[in-house]
Amino acid sequence: MSTAAGALPAVAVAVDVAVLTVHGRELRVRLARLRAGPFADAWALPGGRVRSEESLDAAARRILGAPGRGSALHLEQLYTFGSPQRDPAGRVVSVAYLALGRPTRPPFADDPRYAELAWHPVARLPALAYDHRAVVRAAVDRLRAKLAYTNIVYALLPGDFTLGELQETYEAILGRALDRRNFRKKLLSLGLLRRLDRVRRGPHRPAVLYAFRRRRPIVIDVL
Repeated sequence: MSTAAGALPAVAVAVDVAVLTVHGRELRVRLARLRAGPFADAWALPGGRVRSEESLDAAARRILGAPGRGSALHLEQLYTFGSPQRDPAGRVVSVAYLALGRPTRPPFADDPRYAELAWHPVARLPALAYDHRAVVRAAVDRLRAKLAYTNIVYALLPGDFTLGELQETYEAILGRALDRRNFRKKLLSLGLLRRLDRVRRGPHRPAVLYAFRRRRPIVIDVL
């Protein structure tokens, strides 16, 4: 049906959330396999329409799940995707979010729209519904850029960790190796970490444990 002269076309607003984590030395994104619709059986980012009483941030938090069920440690608005052809069901503008968290069980596994949820390496994505491959690419680019000037990596690490685990996390996100000596010298010089009076024992010699002094975003020259 054509739009009447002077009338605005009906446009729905949705939120899609790209939740990134590091697991098995790989950067991964949380994906949902859709049960129905034009992309039935395909993988997609968790998302949905914004409710009339919700803010965009509230919608993103709802999609992530209630506190205590695997919610992300960091959430920020990423980009707006508005191609008229992005959704076969109609004109839908999506406000994408980047979320960072630990690789726990997905908090929205009981959502009836999803047949399955899983963590997928961003380097080996399956075919994705809508324009979600572009959303994932934007999320990865944002995270990699923020590694250089923020302490945002804290959201991907447990409360205590070794310097080796910290470096492995950076390398998994960047997709390249870092010089061990220079990396550790730089990170320790920034005052971001505090050394704990504990070690982690394993097959090799015990490794000293560290923690972030602040687990909130700050701007600092890291890389």
